[in-house]
Amino acid sequence: MVRLHKPFLEPLGLTFPQYLVILELLDNEPLPVGELGARLDMDTGTITPLIKRLEASGRVTRTRDPADERRVLVNLTPESRALEAEIRGITDKIKTACQLSQKGLDDLRRTLEALAHPAVE
Repeated sequence: MVRLHKPFLEPLGLTFPQYLVILELLDNEPLPVGELGARLDMDTGTITPLIKRLEASGRVTRTRDPADERRVLVNLTPESRALEAEIRGITDKIKTACQLSQKGLDDLRRTLEALAHPAVE
């Protein structure tokens, strides 16, 4: 799946994990770093450097939560918001490239999630 996304993400200057972060923030910003990591199934050691790289490239901002200074909130920058249509359009391009219907895409997503989280006996 990562390889399929690469030609669509390169022109935007994004890696697949960065794309996932931005996609999540498009629907749910701001998010605390920990919650963002949990939603994407990434531990702190993975999500924090990823967010720092996105911040350095001007894609997101990090600010302390005024209600709880221990929490860091992640927001999209206006530059990232301006790419929303292109970012959301990548899913349609993947569906077309794979010749998947919405049902096929949903089935694939469920299969990949099951592989990522196998049942414990």
